[in-house]
Amino acid sequence: MKTVIITLTLFLATVTAGIAGGYEVGDEATDFELKNVDGTYVSLSDYEEARGFIVIFTCNHCPYAQKYEERIKQLDKKYDRKGFPVIAISPNDPELVPEDSFENMKKRAEKENYTFPYLLDEEQTVYPEYGAKKTPHVFVLDKQRSDYIVKYIGAIDDNYKDAELVEQAYVEDAVDALLAGEEVPVKNTKAIGCSIKDKDK
Repeated sequence: MKTVIITLTLFLATVTAGIAGGYEVGDEATDFELKNVDGTYVSLSDYEEARGFIVIFTCNHCPYAQKYEERIKQLDKKYDRKGFPVIAISPNDPELVPEDSFENMKKRAEKENYTFPYLLDEEQTVYPEYGAKKTPHVFVLDKQRSDYIVKYIGAIDDNYKDAELVEQAYVEDAVDALLAGEEVPVKNTKAIGCSIKDKDK
């Protein structure tokens, strides 16, 4: 009986650690409902025709996020029509970073002509569930019936400084592979960016 209890305890500890650490490739992502800059609420389930999603945790103030802004816009332009829209989520607490307030998100989305939803993780519950650590931090999801399976986690590409010097476009390679029905070539990379600002951490 003691062996069974110890085994169960270890199992539960492992499961809890997995949840605390966020998703891993192969996990099923939970849907969410977050406020968009246009005042509506957006969920993955709203996209009935989607084949998957490029979920990007990003923000206004971070220099890394700003460096990637045009590339994020190009990802949506290229893949939205193919069934893989960009869903951008700002995870930061606006009280800690006023530049990332909802009002400032609306201004930036309008100024930069975002063609994708820009959502606020107001309660800061979605980003830890995903396991996002930086802005930007990308999660490519493959829609399988009503499930959303994580297929890639990490950086957009291998050169945040200069798009012209990119040698490996990780997100594009991942989505292209999924569209072709192939295995994602690189499943995990290290996200490079600013730490997420959470008042409880």
